[in-house]
Amino acid sequence: MAKPLAHLASPFRLGTMQLKNRMAVMAMGVNLAAEDGSCSERFIAFHERQARGGAGLIILGSTGVSWPAGSNQPWQTSVASDEMIPGLKRLADACHAHGAKVAAQLHHGGLVSTEDRVAGRPVMAPSIQVEKAPAFINAFLPEELRMMHRPAPETILHPMTREDIALLIEHFSAAARRVVEAGLDGIEIHGGHGYILSSFLSPFFNNRDDEYGGSLENRARLLLEVFTAVRAAVGADFPVWVKIDSGEFGQDEGITLEDATATARMLEQAGADGITVSAYHDTSVASNHSESNIPHTPERLVGNAIAIRQAVSIPVLTSGRIEPNAADKHIAAGHFDLFGMGRKMLADPDLPNKVCSGQLDQIRPCVYCYCCVSQIYILKPVKCAVNPETAHERQRTVIATDSARHFAVVGGGPAGMEAARRLASAGHRVTLLEAADRLGGTLQFASIAYEPNERLLNWLRLQMASSAVDVRLGTTVTPALMQSLGVDEVIVATGAKRLMPDLPGSEQDFVFSGDEMRALVLGENAPSLRRKTTAFTRGMTRLGALTGVNRHPWILRQASRAWLPLGKRIVVIGGELVGLELAEYLAHRGREVTVVDESPRSGAGLYLVRRMRLLDELHELGVTLQNKASAVSIGDHSVSYRNQRGQVRTLAADHVIVAKGATGDTSLAEQLRSAGLSVHTIGDCNGVGYIEGAMESAAELVASSGRAA
Repeated sequence: MAKPLAHLASPFRLGTMQLKNRMAVMAMGVNLAAEDGSCSERFIAFHERQARGGAGLIILGSTGVSWPAGSNQPWQTSVASDEMIPGLKRLADACHAHGAKVAAQLHHGGLVSTEDRVAGRPVMAPSIQVEKAPAFINAFLPEELRMMHRPAPETILHPMTREDIALLIEHFSAAARRVVEAGLDGIEIHGGHGYILSSFLSPFFNNRDDEYGGSLENRARLLLEVFTAVRAAVGADFPVWVKIDSGEFGQDEGITLEDATATARMLEQAGADGITVSAYHDTSVASNHSESNIPHTPERLVGNAIAIRQAVSIPVLTSGRIEPNAADKHIAAGHFDLFGMGRKMLADPDLPNKVCSGQLDQIRPCVYCYCCVSQIYILKPVKCAVNPETAHERQRTVIATDSARHFAVVGGGPAGMEAARRLASAGHRVTLLEAADRLGGTLQFASIAYEPNERLLNWLRLQMASSAVDVRLGTTVTPALMQSLGVDEVIVATGAKRLMPDLPGSEQDFVFSGDEMRALVLGENAPSLRRKTTAFTRGMTRLGALTGVNRHPWILRQASRAWLPLGKRIVVIGGELVGLELAEYLAHRGREVTVVDESPRSGAGLYLVRRMRLLDELHELGVTLQNKASAVSIGDHSVSYRNQRGQVRTLAADHVIVAKGATGDTSLAEQLRSAGLSVHTIGDCNGVGYIEGAMESAAELVASSGRAA
């Protein structure tokens, strides 16, 4: 067991608020409030679980001071009336029972008030400015556009008058009073992310010519007046801090780090207890949606946090894809004071307890798939691809059984391992049977195409190794075997079948099916692959002999880079998740890649925000995406298709990879049922659902089996 991370685990004082450690749940809009903006039982359970997991501080995301005005989500939390106080008090009490402190993030959406646009209310803004065309909309799939579409009248953009400003300040002040009455422990004023206070701070959005526009001092005036009013409402001893943008990335005329540093100094002088360092971005560029406050780039905000921390003497909180080990070192070096987490706490709410007990290898990893935030774009509650309990804390939490049974889990991919893990944790006897000689299933392939997936693969394997699950590799399952084991129930998680679609020319040696590509990258045996990749097989053998280790994941990755037996020009047929991640993988290895697909838009299976980024990255890598292609056929080292104009086009291809044709396969389950066994199916054998579908179906099955018992 590793040592606890001493700096993260150490107590800390934020203003007058004593925290048991330096780990904070960052404010996240999660769409879990009740219809009237009050704290629903689901919302309380969501945050109570984080408190039970050991968080020192929990910041409630986007708590609307003018609700429903100023809201940017349909189920956003409100603090706009006294009726909200009892629900907030129940939430605070639930979290306090586990030693966590709770703060409300006071919020008004301003230009980002989607609910105002839909309702036809005036959208508050500092001034009228030209809005950039939202190019990111091209990343939406048609079904997502339908989900997010709500009829709305023409937007009424309303430059705020002095009377509007006075009313807004009054709303912040009244909201702050309610936070205190509800028994919460602190307030974070949201001065970032393009919301109303941020837009006043931004020279791009703020074109006013009165005392609220022009110089930084004028642009910061509204924020400072809001802070002063909040401070007056709660008193000198109640902790109040402010979240600010340390930059507007990609916005040439936006907030700069120098602006943010000066704003932080003004807030310190006004009496703020701390600064939360975040950022915003040019929203017209799709990839920017994962480049500021929810960054894909590791430690994207750390440099800015360091600069601001050096400029002030009050505590600084920051976040943004920082690993716990790195956060501990940054805190030790005085780079920032509190470590904020959003996605990581969704993936594993027990992360703080595991950090404090030195169980770092037991932390369930975030795979940065953007499932969580993408839900908000399509008007749904938050969820997590790797943690199916997120936002379902009271329905899917593992509960110890009082009637243990013997389960056989057939298939060692993510669905099978997650089901086995949960059943064993509940106290059942579990035998996991896998036909291959290692656990992982298709997640192994996904781990090589997209590295963060490997962390989940390793975590699931570790759970199997450290559990009471009886794992049997290289085992072919038959009804006779199941009957000899005397199992009570069978769970089939054997994954999808990936047959070559009926494409003219697909039988040729330069054409790889999805299964052949998987076998190629993983070093697996496949009869058709031996004929197609003799050189690769020799290379793998030499590499294994040199290292003395066969099929280790690192070896496989290096092997696939060194010996990948594919020509320069590659056509990938299929533009969903697998096809696009393969295209990225190959383009990074110097191949010229074209993706051909019949769909109108690429990227089904990828969550929206991840898709936004990947599509931009593929463009930068020179990958060509040819959508709306029909009549696809494979010729002599070529692929022909008919484009949307009805023209036939032909692409030269050294190799073709067919990344489609995966379908569910319940044939084994049906065979076992016919033998009289009680059988359930989960994961991709029911139809391709990727990681999220695997984990969720496993959790649902185990939860339902517990309810049935």
